[in-house]
This record gives sequence, structure tokens and C-alpha cells, in this order.
Amino acid sequence: MYHLWNIIMKMYFFSPFLLILVHSLLVSCSRTGTPGFTIAREDSLRYEGKTVELFRMTNRNGMTVKVTNYGASLTFVSAPDKEGVFAPVVLGLDSLRYYLGRQPKLGATVGRYANRIRNAELVLNDRVYYLDKNNKGHSIHGGVKGFHTRVFNTDTSYVVKDTAVIRFSYLSPDAEGGFPGNLNISLAYKLTHNNEVILDYRASTDKPTVVNLTNHSYFNLTGCKESVLNHYCMIDGDSITPVDAAGIPTGELMAVAGTEYDFRTLQPLGGRIGELKKGYDTNYKLNKQPGTLALAAKIVEPESGRVLKAYTTEPGIQFYTPAANLDYLKGHGKQSYGRYYGFCLEMQHFPDSPHNPHFPTTVLLPGETYRQTTVYRFETLSETE
Repeated sequence: MYHLWNIIMKMYFFSPFLLILVHSLLVSCSRTGTPGFTIAREDSLRYEGKTVELFRMTNRNGMTVKVTNYGASLTFVSAPDKEGVFAPVVLGLDSLRYYLGRQPKLGATVGRYANRIRNAELVLNDRVYYLDKNNKGHSIHGGVKGFHTRVFNTDTSYVVKDTAVIRFSYLSPDAEGGFPGNLNISLAYKLTHNNEVILDYRASTDKPTVVNLTNHSYFNLTGCKESVLNHYCMIDGDSITPVDAAGIPTGELMAVAGTEYDFRTLQPLGGRIGELKKGYDTNYKLNKQPGTLALAAKIVEPESGRVLKAYTTEPGIQFYTPAANLDYLKGHGKQSYGRYYGFCLEMQHFPDSPHNPHFPTTVLLPGETYRQTTVYRFETLSETE
């Protein structure tokens, strides 16, 4: 299928309309001989001379996942409650075109460096690189035009080993956002019959650079009908990286025991969040071994019975519960979102690692391959018990 796609891409220069037709046939072919899965292109539009597409994957259980190549974003996930009723469990927008406007990186791929870098400066091999300043003199999430604003290539879609796959890629040119090196990244979104949404990242570079990728989905297990304050949360981390007034790590590790950051066992989110002025925006050092896929967090919504288990190969997780009112967004089915209407589980290396050599390194060298896997598994209390 990769060879077929290369042929199709060459067709673009002769007829964009032919490309669209053949691409639709390619997606349709992915359904053949794959009982229980459907993969289809649901919508498309033109943006800055490129085609932005929305794709839908459905498994045999009825779970639906939608992704777009704009920002390689996860736009929709439906999961069943304890009665088997499906509802959205990530915040999303009612139309593909709304993702192109003002919105808080809903479901987007964040990079080249997720989270913050102090003073928007990076030193590699004794050379200083000046990054985009977009957060009070610092750099956050790759700058104003980070990966969340880029139109990725749609490489392929297929089903293999009971898994539906849609793969996106992007070439981040040397000096984009101030970062060195041409960075080739790919992201495969996968859906399994076990109601797992899997994100597999790969990246390579032709110059020494730093890479820290994550997904910026806002989860809400109520069906996105009310705030997440009634959720229960567990994060498998004994310590956090405390920050200064600008949100930059101090370089220390702080034990969570006895603090409002202690989620080592399931705790009510609403009971803790009142102790903070703006909700959580905190990086946890996970107890797992870096590079191994292991459980990082578990979230339970008792009324619906929905359970989210999040696994990662990354050493950290940014737990983010925005307090801002999101009522300016046009959500699924024209639904309105309010304060504390979502939580993010951003699997990552630590913020500002380039200035903290004792943190796990984010340096990527030529000849090396960056790899990261994140799994969001949706269950119900009856399955978990």
C-alpha cells in the first residue's frame, strides 16, 4: 500500500481531482477483508493550498475514533458506559473548519517540543538556538506555529492484526520555530477491538536537535455533558517537577505525599482541585522505567461507569485541568463546554529538559530514531472490577 500511495502522490501534480478520487478508493479498500472495522474519509476542505481531511475508524464494538491531518489531531472518541451507551469522551468541535480557528489545541499533536523551554533558548554543541517566544518570554509547545497548526501528510490507512491504522507524517524544516535540523516525524493512530486508541510516534533528524512530542486531548468521561470534577484520578507518580511563577521547572523533584498532588491512589478530582487557583498543570515523574510501556494513569467516572487507563513509554505525564471557561467553542452537536470540562494526560519528557541535564534527555542525534507509544484504553467499572 505504501508503493501505491507514492504513485498516487505523483498524480497530484497532474490532477488534484484524480488524487482525491483515488485516495477515496484507497481508504475504501482498507475495509475489504477486515471484518469488524471500517475506515472512511468523512470530510475535507482546502486550507493554505493544502487538503485538510477528517477520517473515521470504527471497531466491531461500535467504538468510533476520528482524526484529522490538521495538527495530526484526535477529534472524536466515543466509548460505552456501563449500560453500553456510547457517547463522546474527548472534547471536540462540531465542524472540521472550526479546528482552523481559535481553539486550545484540542486533540492536537504538540511539538517540536511539548511544554516549556526557559527563555526560549536552546544550547546544542556549544551553539545557541533562539526559539519562538510565545509564553511570557519562554517557548511552549513548539511556538506559535507548532505542529498543532501544520497540515500533515496522510500516508496510508489499513487494517493489520485486528488493528485499524491511519498514519500521518510531517517534515519539520531546519530552523522551524528556531529548532535545528530537518525533522521527519510520523504518527500512527490505531484502534483495536479492545477499545484501545494507540498513538505510535517516530522521528529522525539530520542535525542534533531536541524532540518532545505529546497529544493534547481533553478527556471527559461523562459524555462531555458536565465538568470533570466528579471524576476519580490515579497517577502512578511519587513526585512532580515543581515550577516557578512562570511555569518553568526549578530543577528539583518534590514528593507528592501529603499534598494536593497526591494521586497515587484513586482520589476525587473535585475534592483536590479547589486547593489550586487555576487547576492542575503539573508534570509527574512516573514510577515506571522509561522506554517500557506501563500504566501511567487511571480515571474513573462513577455515574457512567466509564474508566480510562492510560499507558505510555514516556518518563512523565503532564496532568492539566484547565479552569478557563471553554464556552466559546462549538462542541460536538453544538454542545457548550464550561470550566473544568476536560483533563489532559500529556505523555512526555520533562519540561525544560535542555536546561536540566539530570532530567531524561530529549536530544535526538542523526542516525537515531525517536520512539514513543501511548495507549488510551476505555473500559467500564464492570470490566475493571
